Amino acid sequence: MKEAVIIDSGGANLASLQFALERLGVRAAVSSDVGTIAAAARVLLPGVGSAGDAMRRLRRSGVAELLPTLRQPVLGICLGMQLLFERSAEGMTACLGILPGTVRRMEPAAGRPVPHMGWNQLSHVRQDPLLDGIEPGEYFYFVHGYAVPAAEVTLAHVHYGAAVSAVVRRDNFWGTQFHPERSASAGARLLGNFLKFS
Repeated sequence: MKEAVIIDSGGANLASLQFALERLGVRAAVSSDVGTIAAAARVLLPGVGSAGDAMRRLRRSGVAELLPTLRQPVLGICLGMQLLFERSAEGMTACLGILPGTVRRMEPAAGRPVPHMGWNQLSHVRQDPLLDGIEPGEYFYFVHGYAVPAAEVTLAHVHYGAAVSAVVRRDNFWGTQFHPERSASAGARLLGNFLKFS
């Protein structure tokens, strides 16, 4: 059994996520094979680009059907987190439906460009083992033009015109809107916490 598998979502951040896990002592395979993913101890779903393209790729490989059935820890990252929800306003895309809610387009404003790109501070909503050792106000790295409003599944949010979900959870599914693999020591702590889950 693989300790961790990264789902091959076609995104450019696959290698950087692999390297981040290797620095934590875990060699993670990148795969779109449903058998390999189902057998993994932990699963990571990264993603960059459009929701529609990502969902078409996941459906073609059979991973979209598999993901909601998984019982091991699953972590969605950036677009991967958004795909865990019911739908995305980006192309009115039907997503995986694991988490309730709709991903919304962020509205630009003076001094608040979209995409939201750069470092922002977490505000904790409730404690969770994924956030162990991460203090409120720590900075993480974001790149996104769509977001999930703070909701029941939100563990932590950031303010960017409004409170948007930065970390979410339901049962064995977690998601981060930011890129932990690009978030220095705080991101490494979060990934290390995820790797402890069984």
